Amino acid sequence: MSEVIVVGAGPTGLLLAGDLAEAGVAVTVLEKRDGRVSNLSRAFAVHARTLELLDARGLVDQLDRTGAGRVTDIRLFDRVHVDLGTLPSRFPYMLVTPQYNVERALLARAVEAGVEIVHDAAVTAVRQDATGAEVDTTKGTYRARYVVGTDGFHSAVRHALGLPFPGKSVLKSIMLADVRLRETPPDTLTVNGSGSEFTFIAPFGDGWWRVFAWDRRTDVTDDTPLELDEVRAITKRALGTDFGMHDARWLSRFHSDERQAPRYRVDRVFLAGDAAHVHSPAGGMGMNTGLQDAANLSWKLAAVLHGAPDALLDTYQAERHPVGEEVLRISGTMIRLAMARSRFARVLRGLAGGTALRVPAIHRRLTGRLSALGFRYPAPAGEHRLTGTRMPDAALADGTRLYEALRGGRFVLVGSGDVTGWEERVRVAAPAEPGAETVLVRPDGYVAKVFTGTPDAATLRNALSALAGESVTA
Repeated sequence: MSEVIVVGAGPTGLLLAGDLAEAGVAVTVLEKRDGRVSNLSRAFAVHARTLELLDARGLVDQLDRTGAGRVTDIRLFDRVHVDLGTLPSRFPYMLVTPQYNVERALLARAVEAGVEIVHDAAVTAVRQDATGAEVDTTKGTYRARYVVGTDGFHSAVRHALGLPFPGKSVLKSIMLADVRLRETPPDTLTVNGSGSEFTFIAPFGDGWWRVFAWDRRTDVTDDTPLELDEVRAITKRALGTDFGMHDARWLSRFHSDERQAPRYRVDRVFLAGDAAHVHSPAGGMGMNTGLQDAANLSWKLAAVLHGAPDALLDTYQAERHPVGEEVLRISGTMIRLAMARSRFARVLRGLAGGTALRVPAIHRRLTGRLSALGFRYPAPAGEHRLTGTRMPDAALADGTRLYEALRGGRFVLVGSGDVTGWEERVRVAAPAEPGAETVLVRPDGYVAKVFTGTPDAATLRNALSALAGESVTA
């Protein structure tokens, strides 16, 4: 029997499953689609914090090679300039690459780690009891100690739990097209709006381009047929040109919602990614937020399965639900600004936004939120002020980096200490520049604990038992 069932083989589910398998947890992924990786990607942006998480999994170089470009400057509403080149990270940019490239990299890692993936397995029911949970599918019934629903907006797991998904549709009849262009846009990402419409263009990197277009005056159902001429016309009004758009291989409509589940955990069942929260595409934060959910939950599930207290799993809700709320606020604000109706409102938007972002503190806060580098988790009472903050990458005494040491899903004790019994889950690494404190870094790259000097054996054992599970000797 698997210890964890993950429902949904998108990027969120595959990162989660791969992490668990690397931690020695038996995982089964249930996916209603067949085994083909779709090229119907809506996500194109991989932000700095997500790149750091992929670096900690040894995937960032591979993904970088598939990317269509790095974006360091984002221009919005003509006058608003967001400079990602100032981000305090090894990745001071946004990598433009289709979601399916991320999915393929995570799929290969998960399979190599031993994850079992069952395709054509649509979920029909979920039940749980004191010892585990069962998932009924069109392929049969599966049981595990925990279940995680990463099965998107129409999550069957969320529906089975009876959880509400409050919110509303913010954009209807968004037009989507995969096209060829006769003229290459001057920027890697091209976006602008005229008040009644806006268009976003991003490259796949193989000669195809993804176009999102929206017209305020068009309010039709998602299944209404779409012709390329309609996309061309909106693009010309929004951007002044359609860049010679031709040969569409895919045309579709969809709508964008803002919704969030009130709970990410119901006993032994969890939600992550779009199953837990959805928001407008503004800012490109959707896939990134889901991957960060997975990185937060995976090590906690592994730790509890290795003997850590069950209460550790409650911190998933405490840490990730507020982040989801903030992402909804940010993306919602951006899309409402993009939808400004009057010319006066659009001019004011550009002037006010451009002026505000010239203030360094405001610029740092915005880029920190967009990139997710600026999010921190609440520290328990009495803990060091750095607890819950993102740990930046740092050079180690052996010539490697902290995020290389995190690979394999381990904690890293930056400093010194006796981790006997936890050697498979905790790596001790001396910093290149020794300091007065020893820092225990979580597998997701956040500070778990700060010790003054070298912690004594009993103190360190207690911390590791609570965060990483029981020692192998216990």
